[in-house]
Amino acid sequence: MTDTGATGVTGAWGFTDDRGAAPAAVRTPGRVVAYVRAGAGLLDLGVTPVAVYGSAHDGAALDPVKAGELAAAGVPYLGAGRALDEEALRSLRPDLIVDVTYDGKSPYALDEAVADRLGVPLAALSVGNELTLAAIIARFGELGAALGAPAVSRPAGAAPGPGPGAAPSPGPAPGADPMASAEDVLRAAAARSDRTVLALSGAGPDQVHLARPHAWPELARLQELGVRLLDPGPGPGASWLTADWEHAAALNPGLVLHDSRAHAVGPDAFPPVGHARVAPWNPETPPSPAAYARFFEDVAAALQA
Repeated sequence: MTDTGATGVTGAWGFTDDRGAAPAAVRTPGRVVAYVRAGAGLLDLGVTPVAVYGSAHDGAALDPVKAGELAAAGVPYLGAGRALDEEALRSLRPDLIVDVTYDGKSPYALDEAVADRLGVPLAALSVGNELTLAAIIARFGELGAALGAPAVSRPAGAAPGPGPGAAPSPGPAPGADPMASAEDVLRAAAARSDRTVLALSGAGPDQVHLARPHAWPELARLQELGVRLLDPGPGPGASWLTADWEHAAALNPGLVLHDSRAHAVGPDAFPPVGHARVAPWNPETPPSPAAYARFFEDVAAALQA
C-alpha cells in the first residue's frame, strides 16, 4: 500500500482487502460509506463515515445495538444495503465503500454491482471464523490507519469523534490497549466462576438458534480466556444449531448470552432457560478494541453477578 497520509493531497492510495481485491484511489479516501458494523468500528478508530447502511436483517431504522456510537456522532443511516437508493448514495459522493465478508469472497450487506455502477471502490474485511478476533481487529486497525486514523482506538467510554467529513480525532496516547486490561479482568472472573455459558439468538417462542462457540471469533476468544462456553451438540448448521427452548434448558447453562440485535427475540419474549442469568451479546460488535473491551468487561461482570 502507498499513501501520502490522511490529507491525501497528492499520490496514490491503495489497500488490499480480505478477498484479495485491491481498491485504489488517487488520494486517501475522505468520504467513506460503510456497513453499520464496519462503520461503527471505523468510528471507534477515529474515521467518521459520511453514512452507513444495514444488512438484510435490518429495517428502515438504525439498530442501536449494532450502531455503537454512530448515532451520537450524527452519522446518517441509509437503510438496508440490498434496498439502497443508489441516487441517494451517489449524492453523498463517496470515494470508498467498506463492508464485511464472511466467506472471503463477497461483501455481506451490499451488492458489489452497486459500487461498480457508482464507480466507487469497495473494501470488504473478514469477520468470519477463519480469522481470530485479534486478527479481525488488527485488520480494521490497518484500514483505519490507511484512512488516516490514529494508531490506536479511543478508550471505552470516550466521546465519539467529530461529525461526518471532519478530520480524524487525535485519539488516546500511543500504546493504549483497552483490550489487554479487559481480557485480564475477564480471565480473572472466569477463573473465579464455575458458571457454564450458552450463547444464543432467540427466534420465537418455540425456536432458538444456539451458537457454536468455535464459529464465532469472540466466543472462541472467551473460551481461550477461560469462559466455560457450552457447545449445543451435533446437528445441522455451521454457526448455529436451531432447536427448541427445551434443548437449550437441558444444556443447564448458568449464564445465557442472548443476541441483543433488534431482529432477535429478547429475554422479555423467550422462556426462561433453566435458572440461568441472562446478559446481552451482540454478534456484530464493532470490530474495534474499545467495543470488544466493553463486551469482555460486561461478560466478566455477568459471571460475577
